[in-house]
Amino acid sequence: NKKAFVELLFWKNPTAIREMTEGYSSLREGEGAARSRAPAWTPQEEQELRELYWKYKEVEGEDIIATLLAHLPGRGRTRKQVVKQLVRL
Repeated sequence: NKKAFVELLFWKNPTAIREMTEGYSSLREGEGAARSRAPAWTPQEEQELRELYWKYKEVEGEDIIATLLAHLPGRGRTRKQVVKQLVRL
């Protein structure tokens, strides 16, 4: 690739580095960025998160995110996903 030197001037994520070293479009379906993308929050999940937050926000001495994670039904959400969604709401 004659233009590879230009790519070296910019920061890369692991997926881009893997494509550069193993060849472009070397990633199989279900790998890389698409696999790590968090599932979207449904309106029902958002409502449930709001209700749980208002219910447990006044509890002293407890980690509210851990409590929310324990009570959220459905898909397994990470701590980071819950915090990000709370900030967005």
